[in-house]
Amino acid sequence: MVRILAPNDDVLTKAAAVLLDGGLVAFPTETVYGLGANAHDGVAVARIFAAKGRPSFNPLISHGDSLDMLRAEAVFDDRALSLADKFWPGPLTMILPRAVTGKICDLVCAGLPTVALRVPNHPVALALIAAAGVPIAAPSANASGGLSPTSPRDVVESLGENIEMIIAGGATQYGLESTVVDLSGPDTVIVRPGAVTAEDIADVLGCVVTYDLDAKEKPRSPGQLLRHYAPRTPVRLRAVDVAAGEALLAFGSTKFMGVRGGGRVDDMAEDSLRNLSDKGDLLEAAANLFAYLRALDNGTHSAIAVMDIPNIGIGIAINDRLKRAADSQ
Repeated sequence: MVRILAPNDDVLTKAAAVLLDGGLVAFPTETVYGLGANAHDGVAVARIFAAKGRPSFNPLISHGDSLDMLRAEAVFDDRALSLADKFWPGPLTMILPRAVTGKICDLVCAGLPTVALRVPNHPVALALIAAAGVPIAAPSANASGGLSPTSPRDVVESLGENIEMIIAGGATQYGLESTVVDLSGPDTVIVRPGAVTAEDIADVLGCVVTYDLDAKEKPRSPGQLLRHYAPRTPVRLRAVDVAAGEALLAFGSTKFMGVRGGGRVDDMAEDSLRNLSDKGDLLEAAANLFAYLRALDNGTHSAIAVMDIPNIGIGIAINDRLKRAADSQ
């Protein structure tokens, strides 16, 4: 049975250890309860999608205990620094360009060149993040499509045994997800409304702040359909062989994978072959998906042939992503 524990130093230390060991911990913020994983650990983040039954790899928000923790993860311009000074800790998420020094994994960012960051204003959340010493990726702690949880009981009813630990912190203050503002370009655009309004942000920045809540084809925010990372190279799904000039995105054993004209898959050039998981682990495959697609999309192949992925569990999300990549051609 999932453990619901009152926060104290011992509990927070144990919860941090669970996170650093690749586990999931639900914890309170001032907005809603979050389902947390180590944002630097792709396999752990894949477990979030599996636990929630999330239908596709939408970007997740990563939470830090301070601006200092998050500075290495993104490029903070003057606007971002001003908003952090005013609203962090607090219910404001900023979408920023990813930094070359960043360690937040590709799966958190859905393969995009941006990252969504915030510092929550809740003592339990801040203490947990500080104890872990890494940013925590955390969507709302509920099954995908369900109501966002505002109490530990909500988390239990929605996710049940899919997580290791729930840290209780009472009812949340707002009960509404954070405002998300996109600062990745020259305009200041709110892509998800919340407690921090456009007027609040405009007062700090002295600029026009607009809303874009239906950005279905733009890489924006959790809670929206978005254009995921789409390779330039055509993607061929459910491949049973590899043609001349193609790269191969493999899954599991390649023993029975044919190469047209003869030859072994294992003899393919290094820049033409990636295996999402040699052992057929769907969580490992999800963690590797974006990085391996990017590695094969190097401009030297006529197509990327993709072996069949089981359409179960998180494999459904992997196949959803691959279908979007193939359909984008």
